[in-house]
Amino acid sequence: QVQLVESGGGLVQPGGSLRLSCAASGFTVNSYTMRWSRQAPGKERELVAGINSYVHVRTYADSVKGRFTISRENAKNPVDLQMNNPKPGDTGGYYCHGVRGVLGYWGQGTQVTVSS
Repeated sequence: QVQLVESGGGLVQPGGSLRLSCAASGFTVNSYTMRWSRQAPGKERELVAGINSYVHVRTYADSVKGRFTISRENAKNPVDLQMNNPKPGDTGGYYCHGVRGVLGYWGQGTQVTVSS
């Protein structure tokens, strides 16, 4: 059974830091590109960051470049998202997902609220 479970969300002050983690099971994680997307209330889901399999090339949305860092840890916890200097506009549900060709798996998400 495929499972992706996000953790680490919560309330963070602007300028603080937060680290999101994603635990995965049920598929060959190392062969998947792993990504984090987010969705704010009333807005479409947007891709925040991605890291591909094996060579670990990283990509970021312009809105988070220089502030967020995506990293691959190991097969059980395949992708973390370090959020530095978060802004209120970063508030939303954050979702971990894995992609390989036409295959894709999503987690249920973790809520991040950036507020003072």
